[in-house]
Amino acid sequence: MFELLRKFLLLMILFVVGMGTYLSMSNSTDWREPLWVEMYPINGDGREKTQKYIGRLEKDDFKSIELFMLHEAEKFGVDIDKPVKVIMGQPIGELPPAPPQSANPFSIGYWSLKLRWWANKVTGDQPGPTPDIRLFLVYFDPEESSTVAHSLGLQKGLIGIVNVFASRHQSATNNFVIAHEMLHTLGATDKYAAGNLPAFPDGYADPEKTPLYPQAQAEIMGGRIPVSQSEAAIPRGLKQVVVGPTTAKEIRWIQ
Repeated sequence: MFELLRKFLLLMILFVVGMGTYLSMSNSTDWREPLWVEMYPINGDGREKTQKYIGRLEKDDFKSIELFMLHEAEKFGVDIDKPVKVIMGQPIGELPPAPPQSANPFSIGYWSLKLRWWANKVTGDQPGPTPDIRLFLVYFDPEESSTVAHSLGLQKGLIGIVNVFASRHQSATNNFVIAHEMLHTLGATDKYAAGNLPAFPDGYADPEKTPLYPQAQAEIMGGRIPVSQSEAAIPRGLKQVVVGPTTAKEIRWIQ
């Protein structure tokens, strides 16, 4: 009897957690109210220069993300004045749990739970209302790190870990990466193939263009601007990026 009761309680807990996750994900893409997206800067390399850059960050540094989402939503007939509203959180003093090295589903699932627990712990005493999406921006000094680890966005928990550069010259590209990971939290999938080349046709901004190359813009989840069949360029900012119809359907801009 005790064993049956224990299993029943466990199933009930899993059901409640699952329903909470489902409702959270569903509400995040009903587009009736603006999504509150909170940015939490983190010093990724411990350098003083990186810390000074973080100290100068303001909400307006991410304005292009709000404008991008508004412009693209209007193209698909989404009737909302501001799809996302960016707010600044206080800096976080510790790094997020490192993702697993293997693709083992158990390892990934355990890490996902650990990440969500960590996110709740480090943001629990932040002022203001609880945001819809939490994005942890891990900054690195570009003079010390020419590349950064792959960023990620989780739909479960609506959490993103975004590795970016502590440089004003790269802020526009940073915002492109941030917007890409933010859309992952809303259910958008990557649309690139081997070698980070955009996958045709969904990863192309204009798959019907003749001639096909070079493309003028990037599809947000395709990640790059195809300039030939074997080459693609990183967009300089969100002005060179669009949301394609497949991505729009994934985030429920198209029903």
